[in-house]
Amino acid sequence: MLLELSSEQGVFRATTAKYLAERVSAAALRALRDDPDGFDLDYWRAGADLGWTSLLIGEDQGGGSISGAPLVDLGLIAYEFGRGAAPGPLVPTNIVAERLSVTGGAHAAVVKELAAGTSIASWCLAEPASNGHPGTVNTTVRTDGPDIVVDGVKRPVEAAGSATHFLVVGRTGTGLTQVLVPADTAGVSVTPMRAVDLTRRFCLVTFDGVRLSADAVVGDLGDASDDVRRQLQLALTMTSAESVGAMQRAFDVTLTWAFDRFSFGRPLATYQEIKHRFADMATWLEASHAITDAAVAAVEAGAPEADELVSAAKSYVGEYGSELLQDCVQIHGGIGLTFEHNLHLYLRRHTANRTLFGTPSVHRQRVADIVAHQDRPA
Repeated sequence: MLLELSSEQGVFRATTAKYLAERVSAAALRALRDDPDGFDLDYWRAGADLGWTSLLIGEDQGGGSISGAPLVDLGLIAYEFGRGAAPGPLVPTNIVAERLSVTGGAHAAVVKELAAGTSIASWCLAEPASNGHPGTVNTTVRTDGPDIVVDGVKRPVEAAGSATHFLVVGRTGTGLTQVLVPADTAGVSVTPMRAVDLTRRFCLVTFDGVRLSADAVVGDLGDASDDVRRQLQLALTMTSAESVGAMQRAFDVTLTWAFDRFSFGRPLATYQEIKHRFADMATWLEASHAITDAAVAAVEAGAPEADELVSAAKSYVGEYGSELLQDCVQIHGGIGLTFEHNLHLYLRRHTANRTLFGTPSVHRQRVADIVAHQDRPA
């Protein structure tokens, strides 16, 4: 990302970059292709020790940021995850940890486990019939005497097969409710899905009459709309930052290749058509950095334009990142289409992120709706 970093942030980002390069090289990522979890728990715990899972948690609960701007700090980690196509449930675990730390109380033990990397949590928002729209919720959360009952299907759910807890978004009457569901609760079933990303795992999770005590509710019953909107902002900023990291790595690899690859006695990068394509890609890349930085800053500050900016970032990065990565593949020629080359790792990461939490077209419509609402006369 293009934010001007403090010395502490620079060290924090460099430490993560070095750790990822050592622990999850391209060869290591390929070795994880058939791993059921897609990552090693010891690797994740060590990452938690570096601060990956505690930035959005309050200091009174064992968390804390590097700069006093926790989401900016987390964006730096997400960017490095994209640059390395790194494994691990960075986005869902941080979303759940942040929400549970805010509500505190009954869920303090889970927050401690998530911060330590000894437990994994997934956020269950998306549903099969949503048509890519992140706001569609048909799962129900109802009261039955002293209990809470959850019914519905969530898909895709990242790292569901590894998760110890699910934070489930459901509908209670006309409002939304979030409940924390232990993965081993009766009525919960997890079905693996096929995914394009080499190391991230997604599943379909079914909640069939799942019965919980009342303290499973996170926040207030039927009054979680603002919380869900905040969590969606976090998800969109982190996936956008990660996608920009993948774009940057693919661009850097391709630029080096174009100067090293000779055609008719001269570097490929010296041909005018290739120069034009690199100029376009550089423009898309710089704009993706800028819009993502703006979105992160707006969410960090709680700015009124945060919803508009996160959707603008998700749409722009998703659309033009795909163009950039496809150009990178084409410039590489045949070698860029092989499994042995590293380029597909970044293409896979961006492609998966492009569809999560709403496609570019969904978020363009969301921006249009926000702007139209702003322009209505009082």
